[in-house]
Amino acid sequence: MTDATRRLTERLGIRHPIVLGPFGGLSSVELTATVSERGGLGSFGLYGYDADRITETAAALRAATDRPIALNLWLPMATDATPEPGAFERAVASARPFFDELGMPVPEAAPERFLPTFEEQWAAVLEVRPAVASFVFGVPPAGVVESARERGIRLLATATTVEEAVALETGGVDAVVATGLEAGGHRVAFLREPEQALVGSISLIPQVVDAVDVPVIAAGGIADRRGVAAALALGAAGVQVGSAFLRTRQSATTDAHREAIAATAAEDTVLTRVMSGRMARGAANRAVRELSAAGGTAPFPMQNWITGRFRAEAVRQGRGDLQALWMGQSGRLAMRDDAGEVFDELLAGVG
Repeated sequence: MTDATRRLTERLGIRHPIVLGPFGGLSSVELTATVSERGGLGSFGLYGYDADRITETAAALRAATDRPIALNLWLPMATDATPEPGAFERAVASARPFFDELGMPVPEAAPERFLPTFEEQWAAVLEVRPAVASFVFGVPPAGVVESARERGIRLLATATTVEEAVALETGGVDAVVATGLEAGGHRVAFLREPEQALVGSISLIPQVVDAVDVPVIAAGGIADRRGVAAALALGAAGVQVGSAFLRTRQSATTDAHREAIAATAAEDTVLTRVMSGRMARGAANRAVRELSAAGGTAPFPMQNWITGRFRAEAVRQGRGDLQALWMGQSGRLAMRDDAGEVFDELLAGVG
């Protein structure tokens, strides 16, 4: 174990430098607990969770494991402004064929609010007091950092560029997750447009390591022992892995999603805004292709709410062509369906 790795594991209270990627809407108590019980850091994505649901989830996690876990929150962004007039109607019109095909009513009006407020979520996280809180889409505000420190909560946040990593260290986080363009799910850039922050892991990791003093956790394209060994060789203190764990039976995703992760070539994943209004990497299935051709994509979170209506029904009907199939570029390396086996494979790369 390197000095950097030892520093990270001691700081987070874990035995092994392996972090589960948090999945907004696809996290499960079983998967999170499995990773934590193995000695890594299990993470649980709280996207869209209100205070009561956060409290209930934390209680379920505590019942499943007494090891450290991380609860993940999305920070609000200035770009989450009021959409232009007509944005809702245009986005609904683009998605109408899917509602019709699934036998669903088309949404007639936007809800009063799309998401719980960050303040509501953070108050609940402070109340349940996880070992670690992690953030995407920005630097946690000073008040958040201070309140976490008062309760002994360690802080992680994600960077897509060196400048973002420096900003996170300055903001007071305990470790930085450096996520390369290969990663699945949302591109969490916050200092520039995501199109201008597409840096590959092999370039990003060593530059972030050189630029900050806090431990660096590598993410993006890591699915087996070879990826772990490469990340550590580049100076990372640990790794964060998403798609390889998402494919396992312990995750909360669907069989169609699991099959797509295993079958989709790296070049057949795309970066797109049509599912959520923010850029994210996933399989270019029918929904992505046809929404892209139709245009009319609304900004986040409106677009995510609209497509979320038909995506949920597509899950119920077993329609993978109309789901959001988030995945990274190394999906074909995700060959195991058991989270414990995935963890053991990753651990073999730690050395």
